[in-house]
Amino acid sequence: MLSTGALRAHLLAAGLAGTVATSREESLRSYRLFAARDPRVTLGLVPAGGWGEAELLRLMAEKCGVSGDPAYRSGPDAIDPERTLRGLDAFAGRLAVAAARRAPVLFGTGHPHRLLGFYVALADALSAAGCDVLTPAQGRCVDITTRFGLRTYALDYVRGVAFVREAGPPEGGREPGAHSHSALPVRAALEDAAETGGPLPELVVGDHGWVCGAGQLGIEAIGLADTDDPALFVGEAEGQVAVAVPLDDGVPSAYYRPLTRYVLNRACLSR
Repeated sequence: MLSTGALRAHLLAAGLAGTVATSREESLRSYRLFAARDPRVTLGLVPAGGWGEAELLRLMAEKCGVSGDPAYRSGPDAIDPERTLRGLDAFAGRLAVAAARRAPVLFGTGHPHRLLGFYVALADALSAAGCDVLTPAQGRCVDITTRFGLRTYALDYVRGVAFVREAGPPEGGREPGAHSHSALPVRAALEDAAETGGPLPELVVGDHGWVCGAGQLGIEAIGLADTDDPALFVGEAEGQVAVAVPLDDGVPSAYYRPLTRYVLNRACLSR
């Protein structure tokens, strides 16, 4: 059992909370782009509110603990570990409810190189609890606009967790997963589930477009988000996203293992 105090210390030591690697410049750029409704940062969310830059900064100060001072323009950004802990508790609570209902669940990540192991452990635990961990549209191609132009990706799964990879056979030594913000993969997965008559998820777990895309369609969605991912926190504020956990989403994958243990314990899913 990992105590709250031990996890708080780990969050700070690993850079998951406290001073994080995401810079203030990156965060402010994302708020500016979100205010302009740039799809690269809205992540499939269609917000009801105006959400200008100043309003977004106030929201992120409330939700994440970043500095609310608009004059602070450069340097490191910060996440309040207490907000991370509260978010993880709420996240675990939603998993516990899904396990108790034996609800069908869909997992997906735009950070397969960092967060795949975290989600795989949760998917394994929910599957063991009797949940149907869904894998719709495996192999389906999705065209996603990137900064390099339109690229074709294939939807793939590892132990029940979805991500996209570059279409075509993987080259020797190349990791198959691609970093993605797009909501198109979750839309493709949900469309396939509906078309084939398979169950639709009652809960979507993940990050980036997987959470916002599902939440926008009215499906309960929970996920992790960095200080430059305002869409999940806007979604939470407006009710489209059930839980958004503030933390750095780009640290080495091993640093998320204590979070896995904590969440599984809190959800009573440890084996």
